Amino acid sequence: MADLSDYDWKTSSVITRHPDNPVLSKEDVPYRTSLVFNAGVCKFRGEYVMIFRNDVFSEEEDKKKRRGEGTFLGIATSADGVSWTVKPGRLITDPDHLMYRAYDPRLTVLEGRVYLCFALDQNGIRGGVAVSDDLENWEVLNLSVPDNRNMVIFPERVGGEIVRLERPFAAWYMMPPERFEVWLSTSPDGRYWGNSSTVLRYGQVPWSNNKLGPAAPPVKTDRGWLAFFHSVDKDDSRTGWGWREDWTKRYTAGLMLLDLEDPSKLIGLSKGPVLTPETEHETKGYRDQVIFPGGMILEPDGEVKIYYGAADTVECLATANVDDLLGLCKPVDAV
Repeated sequence: MADLSDYDWKTSSVITRHPDNPVLSKEDVPYRTSLVFNAGVCKFRGEYVMIFRNDVFSEEEDKKKRRGEGTFLGIATSADGVSWTVKPGRLITDPDHLMYRAYDPRLTVLEGRVYLCFALDQNGIRGGVAVSDDLENWEVLNLSVPDNRNMVIFPERVGGEIVRLERPFAAWYMMPPERFEVWLSTSPDGRYWGNSSTVLRYGQVPWSNNKLGPAAPPVKTDRGWLAFFHSVDKDDSRTGWGWREDWTKRYTAGLMLLDLEDPSKLIGLSKGPVLTPETEHETKGYRDQVIFPGGMILEPDGEVKIYYGAADTVECLATANVDDLLGLCKPVDAV
């Protein structure tokens, strides 16, 4: 594992933050919320759709004493992917629905339907897959066994199968704990998942000394499936990063390239983090020093819109050219 000081911890020059950041915050939401972040984004029937995580906290003036009161999902739409209109009610209003307290949504349009991956606290942390034809009625197809999360679905079948990336995090075999990795599973129908294998291992990302996991769903390019992943470094000498005194982690994002025909095969990897916390939105919030991409839209002109949660507090946008992002993915044996 490399020394963390070997890296300059700067966002790649090929990525540009949008001047209107944050593109979504609690001030944009027409109902009570405290934090808006970690959204999934897709283009569906001619408009951009964002489903975001909405956390509600008690109102104590001393933010260190605030208590979490609930986590829900909200939905917003946009004509240009920059200016968003939040719908007046939460995505799921029925408290008996499995997704009522879901969080960390990721969106993929596959075969004309919207697939939503989510996390749920139920006898541990479980990853879920739901599908909708209208963004209003959601059928939950699958809930994983504990513990699994950060699931994202590919926008096309591969070899006839639906494919997802995921991050199981059983800690008993990891020494020290939290050295989690990126896995891949396939399904014929979105309900039954198997054929699981490791895609990105802890030791392949030297700038992370903690954990790895999927970020935004991959996009298809002529060179392979391009995907962000989140990486975490931890330094226990850090104190007071955010609302929790014991928060000592930094979340950054790297890029990987997976084989088109066999996406369990890693063929390219960035040499360091490509998106790092730098602006005030990203360095100061509920959890300081956090970047977490949850949506990536490849436009027809080659522009990539990168949607990311910042400091677990707001949702931001960055852009890049797809060829420039591919250029950051070096052959695995050269990393």
